[in-house]
Amino acid sequence: MRPLVLCSNDDGIESPHLNELADRIEAFADVLVVAPERQRSAASHAITLHKPLRLTEIRPRRYSLSGTPVDCVYLAVLKLCDRRPDVVVSGINDGYNLGSDVFYSGTVAAAVEGALRGAAGIAMSMNSRPSDPAHAIGFAAKVVKAAIEEPIPPGTVLNVNMPATGGDEYQWTTLGRREYSDDVVERKDPRGRSYYWVGGGPTGHEHVEGTDCVAVSRGWNSLTPMHLDLTDRGRVAQPPWAIEGFRVMVGPGPVG
Repeated sequence: MRPLVLCSNDDGIESPHLNELADRIEAFADVLVVAPERQRSAASHAITLHKPLRLTEIRPRRYSLSGTPVDCVYLAVLKLCDRRPDVVVSGINDGYNLGSDVFYSGTVAAAVEGALRGAAGIAMSMNSRPSDPAHAIGFAAKVVKAAIEEPIPPGTVLNVNMPATGGDEYQWTTLGRREYSDDVVERKDPRGRSYYWVGGGPTGHEHVEGTDCVAVSRGWNSLTPMHLDLTDRGRVAQPPWAIEGFRVMVGPGPVG
């Protein structure tokens, strides 16, 4: 039986990068695509709990859903897949997801949801003005193929970013720190009521060797492996303080 790859994104079902990548993956795996019916960038790990979701089959094994990227993966794994996907691929996103972007990104969240559901998750992002998108999509497909042939463990997330130049070089990286012109702009609507635009564009990044930000600035593809355990195990082993009047418990009984 061929491996199964579930594809999603946060740019919507009509994103050409999504469909071109899915078509390439079909050369070596069975593919199911479930993506939002519209743009859902920066949705992070939002899931829809209080209204119905509408699923529409666009063509065979290609579906749109009236929900978030995480909804798409959640529903696909539980209702549409005939077996657990080997890999959940999210993207290719129109624009980078570098450094702290991973906490806001709907693209990364869909890959994380795949990892939570027992697959390997791969988030794919590309410069928004690529000079050779076909070359970058080819690289992305080869990353997926490698992840199937030499499996990365279920529950792992790989965050991949591809530069504008579509180069042949790649680097395994850590998450960097991207800088933004953080802003909240207040304006008035025609009736005099205030409304707000939140957030500004990227202004640069900290230059730390080995990070995803520096790799793509050099024209290299960046691959950042991430895991889902956010526990600070060092702080558990050596707590920073005691709470007056309460007993701290370690293992089967109190300390001391």
